[in-house]
Amino acid sequence: MTELTQLAQPSLKLKQRSSLPQTLLRLGITVAVLLGVWQGLILLFDLQPFILPTPLAVLERLILRYDVLLYHGWVTGQEIILGIVLGLSLGLMFALQMLLFKPVKRWLLPVLIASQAVPVFAIAPVLMLWLDYGMASKVAMAAIIIFFPVTTCCYDGLRNTPKGFLDLAQTMQASRWQRLRHIQLPAALPALASGIRVAVVVAPIGAVAGEWVGSSEGLGYLMLQANARMMIDEMFAALFLLSMLSVVLYFMTDYLLKKLIPWDL
Repeated sequence: MTELTQLAQPSLKLKQRSSLPQTLLRLGITVAVLLGVWQGLILLFDLQPFILPTPLAVLERLILRYDVLLYHGWVTGQEIILGIVLGLSLGLMFALQMLLFKPVKRWLLPVLIASQAVPVFAIAPVLMLWLDYGMASKVAMAAIIIFFPVTTCCYDGLRNTPKGFLDLAQTMQASRWQRLRHIQLPAALPALASGIRVAVVVAPIGAVAGEWVGSSEGLGYLMLQANARMMIDEMFAALFLLSMLSVVLYFMTDYLLKKLIPWDL
């Protein structure tokens, strides 16, 4: 058995080492295909630069205006991260409230559903009025848009704890806090991880929507300004940077969740 284990370990290490090059290779192929389709559409339909700029023009704009793009990208990145932290905190808090206090669920669940029925753009002007045109309103927008999926995922994970674990804890006379801390919360972490992954993807929508409604900085603001001045290549450059920011945040979050929750398959 020991010999088999020793033989298996190099293969596992080789698999781990080869995973990163394979991921980079797949990413490179995907980017190359997308750029080829992009350039092919321009050539096929003879699209003008003010309709769809070439990938090369967008790359040139990224290089020429990198300082401006990085500044606005930093602002939007802060709004997204703070919105995620706020939305996750509120989602976890309300999920625990609905689990521990049954009457809270009956009153709170309709409010949660109603909050998601209202379009984000409809509440953005109200948030601008209440929180001003600074970062606070954008953080609130990002938090609101991720609040419902995080709350529902966490609550479902807490509620669907295997009954056998709870029966065993009750047999061992564990308190309510001990059951929550040692059984229900660990069992709910995979569901919460799914909610966090969704939150990281949709949080940029709330931040950029807030910047579109009213702001003086951020990638959403930069895209509006570029569109008004018919600088379509700069608008696409800002959109590309926003996409890369979202992709990096997602994969970083996914990596951290797999490290922190190893039983999340």
